[in-house]
Amino acid sequence: MARGARPTRREVLKQAAAVSLAGLVGGSVQFAPAQSELIRAENEKPGTTDWMLTNTRVDPATKYRCPWIEGFVSHTSIRAGEKLAIFVSTNPPSPFVIDIYRMGYYGGKGGRHMLRLGTFQGQTQPEPEIGEERLRECQWEPCTTLTIPKDWPSGVYLGKLTAERDKLQSYIIFIVRDERRCDFLFQCSDTTWSAYNRWPSQWSLYDDGKKVWYWGPNVRVSWDRPYGKYCQIFDAPLSQGSGEFLLWEFPLAFWMEKEGYDVSYISNVDTHRDPQGLLRAKAFLSVGHDEYWSLEMFRNVESAIQKGLNVAFLSGNTCYGRIEFYPSSRGVPLRVFARVGIFGPASEGELKGWPEMKRFRYFEPDARFLMGAASVWPITGGADWICVNEKHWLFEGTGMKNGDAIPGLVGWEFHGNPAPIPGLEVVARGKLLSRKSEGEYTATIYPGPKGNFVFNAATIWWSEGLSSPPGHLLPAAHGAKPQGPDPRVQRITRNLFERFRQSSGPSNG
Repeated sequence: MARGARPTRREVLKQAAAVSLAGLVGGSVQFAPAQSELIRAENEKPGTTDWMLTNTRVDPATKYRCPWIEGFVSHTSIRAGEKLAIFVSTNPPSPFVIDIYRMGYYGGKGGRHMLRLGTFQGQTQPEPEIGEERLRECQWEPCTTLTIPKDWPSGVYLGKLTAERDKLQSYIIFIVRDERRCDFLFQCSDTTWSAYNRWPSQWSLYDDGKKVWYWGPNVRVSWDRPYGKYCQIFDAPLSQGSGEFLLWEFPLAFWMEKEGYDVSYISNVDTHRDPQGLLRAKAFLSVGHDEYWSLEMFRNVESAIQKGLNVAFLSGNTCYGRIEFYPSSRGVPLRVFARVGIFGPASEGELKGWPEMKRFRYFEPDARFLMGAASVWPITGGADWICVNEKHWLFEGTGMKNGDAIPGLVGWEFHGNPAPIPGLEVVARGKLLSRKSEGEYTATIYPGPKGNFVFNAATIWWSEGLSSPPGHLLPAAHGAKPQGPDPRVQRITRNLFERFRQSSGPSNG
């Protein structure tokens, strides 16, 4: 861990490129032994709620950024022992500190303080020029590099940035990954975090300079910039710098770590670059708003299912936008991506609603045959989650009967139109609420070839039914609002996870 001399940008980029290239040959990495009690033991350590932002502000001229203090890091995910570069800008210049927290349960506090970095002498870093296909890519000087300590377990880590001048705060976020065998791989949806990131103003994957919600090709986004405050549905100050993790994913992580599940965390980028790494787990979890996948991600998960991996899509709008990755302007792999198509044929409603989709190169493969069901028009909507298969083992111990509903659990994007996969069963179904267009969601489960299963909850908001961590806000959209933790959602998830844990997992992992 460097606390003294500031690293040069050249040194940082060289380190980042070396780590990224190492990840591309993940198949050469030997899996470490399982540590089934690691997460349970970690959560017995003292927790704190100090990880929460208490003084954050948005520049009204930009609507999303916090120029007083904002930052980003050099890696979406990183292993213990590797070097993470941290980039921070303060405007006006101000000394600042960085407090690093691992996110989990920790007695209900939600985080553990790992260390403090600084004080650093802040500087105002330049706003990036507009690059190819509207790319905004910061060329900032790092304030420090952090060598990830060997005893830091896999997890999602927040760095709380605090400027001494005005005491304003925002986050940086990164994932620490490992190589050990485990029961569950929790995939963070960070390609989608980046796609919706409008920092510094209107520069997301949905901004072409003409239309506020553009849905076509020829726009690129980079992880080499801060995350602005989340731009949809509701005002969520804790999203300042943290992507969408605290909104849709943290309730699942909080609940899993409370229950002591053996979980390891990865990035979408890890799913893309490390197909062998998927085989170290019994189950793979797609969580929250997991919209943007590369073809490699699709094929890697598809192949792992054929080898016996269980999968739970506790998510909505998943595997919808197809992306391709590019290196940064400095040559670091997998730091930039663009939307090049969608997974599955485009419907008449989609092409009418977003005519720019006609310019896409790809409209395949069909995500339904990976997930059991997939995004369908009208794409957005809300509904109660209604049981239609009461005798299925998923509902054991829930008391649910056909027609029983979990209020507001479906939203604000969903899956429907189940695939004709042998053995597939629809376990929940219903009409969308408050929509002018017709729409129906279907939650599904189908058997894999090795005694494994693929479950699709058909909603972004599944995690909202599991827990409500400190600072968590419940969303509402399209006439639906989840009601928070529900014992039926918890029991369904336990039933599913127990089946996953009892399986033998991938056959040649």
